[in-house]
Amino acid sequence: MSRKLILIAVLTAAGLALAAPAQAQKAKAEKAEMAGGGLFKCTDADGSVTYTNVGSVKGCKKVEGEINSVSVVKSVPAAPRAAGESRVDSNSQKARDTDRRRILQEELAAEQKRLADLQKEYNNGEPERQGGERNYQKYMDRSQQLKDDVARSQSNVDSLNRELGGLKN
Repeated sequence: MSRKLILIAVLTAAGLALAAPAQAQKAKAEKAEMAGGGLFKCTDADGSVTYTNVGSVKGCKKVEGEINSVSVVKSVPAAPRAAGESRVDSNSQKARDTDRRRILQEELAAEQKRLADLQKEYNNGEPERQGGERNYQKYMDRSQQLKDDVARSQSNVDSLNRELGGLKN
């Protein structure tokens, strides 16, 4: 009887030895498949389902075939407001609008002053040379920088004017 037990133990060990590489190969193929892209349906411990293009080893299965549609759970809409009801009362909104207009006007005045200073320094493309600009290339670099600054400042002034023009009175 002991020979039978030994024979069974040897055969079982041989079977496990043969099955282990096959299981390792299967696990390796699954990992490679998940890393290869595609669409995966993943279910977590709570039962929530997530679709992703990157599969993890646990709880993800590759979705085969063509996907034509995806269902999306919509959020719960907010409670509807009455027709005349607004989130902010009109006096508060008017105060906010007045503050916004004042801030924009202050920014516009500051940007117009900056633009005037830059244009004066730029001198229509011929700024005065400074003492450290004995090298002509340094002068040209500063001239280009001034030109860019004038263009940027002009763009800012235009944007602020558009913003102010779009405000309600």
